[in-house]
Amino acid sequence: MSHAQHAPELPATVAHLDHTVVFASHRQLSAEFLAAVLGLKVGAPFGPFLPVDLGNGVTLDYYEKTDEPIQSQHYAFLVPEEQFDTMIARLEALGVTYHADPSHTEPGRVNDLFGGRGAYFADPDGHNMEIMTRPYVRP
Repeated sequence: MSHAQHAPELPATVAHLDHTVVFASHRQLSAEFLAAVLGLKVGAPFGPFLPVDLGNGVTLDYYEKTDEPIQSQHYAFLVPEEQFDTMIARLEALGVTYHADPSHTEPGRVNDLFGGRGAYFADPDGHNMEIMTRPYVRP
């Protein structure tokens, strides 16, 4: 059988994100940190990658990079309203300060953008992580 006979069918007009690589100075630490905050599990290593499955068909594949500084990136997660407070409590239990704004000038506060709630926090490598209960309204 050809590859086409085994490939899942996806709409032809839509691109689906499958995975993205997240550089980390210690992949296990960073993957476990995010998984703990979001209430997820770290998957089995896959080559040099350590995946965190987001449950929507997308994985964050943590890749250990020790030869140069990690460039901070932004990762935003749309989370259920009923789990938001639990995630904030997990951050507090980990001793991680969350902020209402992406510049991290409003510590210990959440925002109410687009009728939902959101917060920003840094992961162990300084990536600017965001949890939000409503997607951004785009023009």
